[in-house]
Amino acid sequence: MQTNSSEEKDDFLYNQIAERLEHQIENNTLKAGDKLISLRAVSKEQGISLSTAYKAYVALESKGYVEARPKSGYFVRYKPAQRLKKQSFPLVSAQAATIDVDEMIRQVYRTLSREGMVRLSVAVPPVELIPVAKLNKALMEAIRQSPESCTQYEEIPGNLNLRKQIARYAFNWGGNVTADDIITTHGCMEAVAFCLKAVTEPGDTIAIESPVYFGIFNVIKMLGLKIFEVPSDPQDGPDIDFLEKALETVRIKACLFVPNFSNPTGALMPDYRKKQLVEMLAVREIPLIEDDIYGEMYFGKSRPKTCKSFDKNGLVMLCSSISKTLAPGYRVGWCIPGKFWDKVISNKITQTVSSATPTHAAIGNFFETGRYDLHMRNLRKALHTQSLRYMQAITEHFPPETQVSRPQGGYVFWIELDPKINAFKLFEAAILQNVSIAPGQIFSTDARFTNYIRISFGSPFTAAIDAGLKRLGALIKSLEDLSE
Repeated sequence: MQTNSSEEKDDFLYNQIAERLEHQIENNTLKAGDKLISLRAVSKEQGISLSTAYKAYVALESKGYVEARPKSGYFVRYKPAQRLKKQSFPLVSAQAATIDVDEMIRQVYRTLSREGMVRLSVAVPPVELIPVAKLNKALMEAIRQSPESCTQYEEIPGNLNLRKQIARYAFNWGGNVTADDIITTHGCMEAVAFCLKAVTEPGDTIAIESPVYFGIFNVIKMLGLKIFEVPSDPQDGPDIDFLEKALETVRIKACLFVPNFSNPTGALMPDYRKKQLVEMLAVREIPLIEDDIYGEMYFGKSRPKTCKSFDKNGLVMLCSSISKTLAPGYRVGWCIPGKFWDKVISNKITQTVSSATPTHAAIGNFFETGRYDLHMRNLRKALHTQSLRYMQAITEHFPPETQVSRPQGGYVFWIELDPKINAFKLFEAAILQNVSIAPGQIFSTDARFTNYIRISFGSPFTAAIDAGLKRLGALIKSLEDLSE
């Protein structure tokens, strides 16, 4: 017991020192090329052992903040890219729009399976970060423990143990729900579709943030809905004031937002703004569909709250899944639809009747045994480190005027290039060099974000990734030169 206590104290100390130095580097108090004080000096000044000081510097080195130079010590390596400016986003029309980017989206998808492709466009966990052996074990245990070996239909709301575990995890974001409040689905997108269908009719207008994940467009189109786009800041998310003013003249039937680490901007809506949004919509009795698929992927010390945390009227319909955190192919999602539970369960009966028994039981087991907690701690640490290494490479290889979002979680950077760059033409040129990106045009209904791209930092940073980013940076520079 004494050893464990000593190790915990040691971990706390070196993490504390590493975090302070990270903060100084991020804020340019320590600049690229600056030499850090020696390990012996850190040990003496902070009253810690040499080994603890060494661990702090190694942690910084693993994240790409510093580099060790033989016989010289540690030096700052990290140079942050320019932040995206709030005013740099194109204005959004205060009119309901139709969808016009389908072909661009299809072209992006068609290139993903090409051999040797550096896939900077894919925002899912790579197999290297998935605990495959433990998932296999959970699946075998679920089948073995089931009296029917998971061959029969689950009850319509979903696997009971899985719903109990989801309810338990809701405590992390301030939720107070039970298994009976939850309906399982085949992924988050199905949950979103069920919720949208529960509160709208064809021809209705829904408000979404802009830019937004292009997969949402297909669901909206399928349901025959119109879109009203709300500008989203790359740091703080949807412009609530813009929405409030629009509600005076536009009849919006429901809202669909991604408050935590939105795709493609990585924006995190502050908790006080979430509360403001929920209260504003509650007064008007407008349902809010909250896509919280990235909520568990935070880089800070605690999980951000959800809009559902502030819901007192059952108008917030929270949707999520494990597709971005654990196993995309398992198709395990869920929703907490509040007062619309009956309508959502009717939609599930009509569409799928029952969720997939083996995978849903397996994930319930994975949650219950604590394996998910351990996996998420490792995944968050890996993604945070990868984001810093990708950021450093972008800073080194892209033109100096490039502006990059600073996500506090999730998988993606939203990058603003020179206005002369056409992102889709850049995408086409990059494909010829085996680099896949997501052009900004596919994240709005009218191909609006012409000089933006989305890059995922989900894959571990390797020499191949660095070379791909270098090729991409050279392409951007060449396109800038051609347009002059």
